[in-house]
This record gives sequence, structure tokens and C-alpha cells, in this order.
Amino acid sequence: MPDQQARTLRTARKLLASALVLGFCVFGDLSGATAQTRIKDIVDFEGVRENMLIGYGLVVGLNGTGDTLTTSIFTRESLVGMLERLGVNARDDALRTDNVAAVMVTATLPPFSQQGTRMDVSISAIGDSESLLGGTLLVTPLVGADGEVYAVGQGPIAVGGFSAGGDGATISRGVPTNGRIASGAIIEREIGYDLQGMDTVRISLRNPDFTTARRIAQAINAFVGGPVAQPRDPATVNLLVPDAYRGRAVALITDIEQLRVTPDMSAKVVVDEQTGIIVMGENVRVSTVAIAQGNLTIRITETPQVSQPQPFAETGETVTVPRTQIEVDQDEDKRLTVLPQGVTLQELVDGLNALGIGPRDMISILQAIKAAGALQAEIELL
Repeated sequence: MPDQQARTLRTARKLLASALVLGFCVFGDLSGATAQTRIKDIVDFEGVRENMLIGYGLVVGLNGTGDTLTTSIFTRESLVGMLERLGVNARDDALRTDNVAAVMVTATLPPFSQQGTRMDVSISAIGDSESLLGGTLLVTPLVGADGEVYAVGQGPIAVGGFSAGGDGATISRGVPTNGRIASGAIIEREIGYDLQGMDTVRISLRNPDFTTARRIAQAINAFVGGPVAQPRDPATVNLLVPDAYRGRAVALITDIEQLRVTPDMSAKVVVDEQTGIIVMGENVRVSTVAIAQGNLTIRITETPQVSQPQPFAETGETVTVPRTQIEVDQDEDKRLTVLPQGVTLQELVDGLNALGIGPRDMISILQAIKAAGALQAEIELL
């Protein structure tokens, strides 16, 4: 009995040790997976897309903040035309109102939207209206790029900004000539697309890259268990619908978009010269190069002085004597910095910061390094 209990105890310890090792491996895999990205977040699937809609309409009910009809001719003609369609003769030169504004109505038609459902619309004034606060949008057809009407918008406008003032001061917050109507448009036409009957699915990468496209195809093939995905170019992966998913393309897309891959990116330095913003990817490398930065600054200060004769002097006159002070700063305290070959992004930033320069000078230095052939990255100017 004691030997049997000892063997049982040793077996339990081995099982516990195996469970701990297995748990460590599983959690190790999960921690590595969290560094990856879902396919859903880096691609778009064919047929799943939005459509832009636009329309022209009138907003009424403004409290004296509408368009001036004498200068905004399009507002006047639109108002007259609308009243005539309602049986009101408004062809009169004395037509005066400041409670109407012409606006542009924009909306985004969601994919696979059904007829009768609602969507949000945005309102923007196009005349000299001061504010759309308290206004109501009249029935406005929203058309697509093909000229067809896909939705109709109407309703009270919610405006987040305001403007108020007097003769001595004016205060404003936000943009009072922009507004929004939540669920303000009804969809009247559907955009048909047979997603379930597709035999092939085209996957488009948002950031085209050869390596990322190949990794996506490999992840899909490993999941399905066959060569159904093939990268066609850096931006597209063609996917044949397997027999197990025939007629169930939605289920296939649902399973695929949850797969995780590691996106690859090229070495790139993005520069916005207007704001002085610099963004560098982690793959940016620099060959051995020496950098020195210095500016010649000349400061000229004029301090004229007044010279006048002594009190009660019979001769002399008061004159202005110029006094000029010139200072020349050649940045002699600047030093030469050497960046060794194959430095990392952190070492590159530390080396440039050691020169004590600002972002705008750093932009010029990066461009000079690129011109010297030492920057192993692409510079993209915004």
C-alpha cells in the first residue's frame, strides 16, 4: 500500500507538471497572438462598401439668421420654385425673408441597407446664413454618383455651435452653419449584391504590401486546409469559396476576418513640412554618416541717440545720431555627430536629438541624409 500511494503521488506530480508546461505554452501563444492583427482590421471584402449621397435643400424656421435673398440668388429661386409647386405665387420683387437658408445635405449609405431603414445626414450652409440653429430641413432627395435617388431626408437640425455678439464683442463656439439630423433620411432604393452566391471573394488590402498579402493567403489556406487563397498583387488576395462554405459566403468571411496575421511595412519617413511633424517607421535604417548642423544668425539692433547743444548755447542744433549694433552667431557650440551603420530608430532619434535641433531642421537633415544615399527608407512629403 505505501508503494502504491507513492507511485500515485509521483504520477499526480507528473500530471501537474505537464499541465503547468501546457498552460505556459498556451499562454505564451496567446501573448504572441495579441501582437498580431486581425485580417478584419487591415482588409476590405468585395461588395462590402459604403456609397456617398448628396442633395440640395432648404432649411426653414431660422430666427433671422438665414440667407439674404438679395445676394443669395439660388436661395431666392429655390424658395420661389418650392412655393409655386405648393400653389403659392411668390414671383414678387418685394419678397423678403431671412428665415430660410440653402444647404447641402450629405450622407453615407451603409452597405446592404434595406429599403425603409433610416440613416444620419449632415447639413452645411452654402449661402451667407449666420446659423442653422432651430431650423428644419424640408424634403430633400439624396442622389448617388449615378444620379438616382437613394434616400430622402427631412427633419429638425441639431447644431452643436453658436454665435452671439454685439457692438463691442462677439463670442462663438463650434461652427453654427453645420448641423446633423440623427436618422434624418429614409432609404428608398437598395443596392443589390448577391454575397451568398459568390464563387470567389476578392480581398483588398488597405495598405498594399507583398509580404502582408502572402501572409494573409497563408493564414487562410492553413485555416481552410487547402490552397484556396492566392495573392494576385500587393493589394489583392483572391479567395475561392470552398465546398464546405458553398452558398455560405457570410460564414466564410466571418471565420476569415478573425484570423490573425503580422502586417509588414516598408521603411518610410513621413514628413509634414507645414506643421513640422515627422513620423518614422521602425524599419528605418541609416548607413554610416556624419552630421553637423549649424545656422548663421546675424542680429542687427538699431538704438538711435539724440544729440543736442548745451543749455543756453548760441550755436548748434538737436540731431539724431544713429547707433547700430551687429551680432553674429555662427553656432560654434554645435558638434559633429556620427551615426554608425545600421542604427535603429531609437539610436537615430537619439543621435539627432544630441544635435539640439528642432523638428524643422530635422526635416532638412533627413532629406540631406537621403540625398547622400545613407537613409535606407522612403521619404514621403504630405
